Amino acid sequence: MLNKPKRRQDNAINAGSMADIAFLLLIFFLVTTTILVDKGIAVRLPPWTEDPAKPIADRNILLVKLNARNELLVENSLTDVQQLRQLTKDFIMNPGGLESRPKAPNRAVVSLHHDRGTSYQAYLEVYNELIAAYNELWEEAAQNRYERPYEQLSTQKQAQVRAAIPLVISEAEPVDLMAGE
Repeated sequence: MLNKPKRRQDNAINAGSMADIAFLLLIFFLVTTTILVDKGIAVRLPPWTEDPAKPIADRNILLVKLNARNELLVENSLTDVQQLRQLTKDFIMNPGGLESRPKAPNRAVVSLHHDRGTSYQAYLEVYNELIAAYNELWEEAAQNRYERPYEQLSTQKQAQVRAAIPLVISEAEPVDLMAGE
């Protein structure tokens, strides 16, 4: 008898279901993956009204400008960022009772103007100093009025402190402050 060679089995793998499995894995990873989203700066905007804004006396406005060279100008005077917090606190509280400053802290407005060319880092440094000034004023007011840290006050007492010294930072649309140079 002749020895016939045995037929070998085909070693091919059925790849039809591989595409289905890959598709299911892709969907699984898309559904279960969390995507980090930049939150930006949390600012509560005032409610929109059709009525024109009431004019604010110049004495109640602290003008803070940040130009394209990241130079800080407070009331049109070149200032260092480290001095901004104290200057803001002095303006808001007006300890000397100056006629060129607000009569009460609840009338003070900090107006922040920045150039389109201002770096984000410089803007954040200035903004953080302004917020820190308000935080320190709230802490001092809480200590003076309630003899407790601001964070330990009830929400009602915190609201009273914030009503006496409201956080009012007016941000103008970015402009080309240095366009004329």
